[in-house]
Amino acid sequence: MYNILRKKLLPKLKEKAGQGMVEYSLMIGLVALVVFGILSALGPTLALKIQEAVEAFNF
Repeated sequence: MYNILRKKLLPKLKEKAGQGMVEYSLMIGLVALVVFGILSALGPTLALKIQEAVEAFNF
């Protein structure tokens, strides 16, 4: 009886195939939120710097 349970349950307990994908998804989501926050905070300043660079190349 013990061997039957061990053979059926042990592989299920060691299964971690989806765990890595979930962790990567959470990390990508966190990075996206941080980038969005930074771009939102620096948006007007960044737009001004880009506009200045474009005007510098216009002769």
